[in-house]
Amino acid sequence: MHVVYPAVLAALLFSVGVYGVLARRNAILVLASVELMLNAVNLNLVAFDVWLRDQLHVGQVFALFVIVIAAAEIGLGLAIVLLVFRNRGTAEVDALRDLTERAAPKRPAENRVEPAEDRVEAV
Repeated sequence: MHVVYPAVLAALLFSVGVYGVLARRNAILVLASVELMLNAVNLNLVAFDVWLRDQLHVGQVFALFVIVIAAAEIGLGLAIVLLVFRNRGTAEVDALRDLTERAAPKRPAENRVEPAEDRVEAV
């Protein structure tokens, strides 16, 4: 098997992934692009493992480790994106520049309820 074909395919996949990370605004699409880049790395690992005819199949073992790490990354990434979406109302990366919490909007004075001990009863 020629190693050029999988290497070119992996380079194309990695390039599409880099474009997705740099051009996308939605956090979930950015995570999908990172997964695409990791799959391109896996393709290279397995292709060079077959090409070198390694007896221990180190490339395939590394590919399994990358798959496990990618699964953990997507799980944590989606949890963070869902938490940010729940708190901020958006999952767009450009809208999430600061890490501070926004202050809750203050209620108008006419809608405020005063504590019972501060009230004066009219007789």
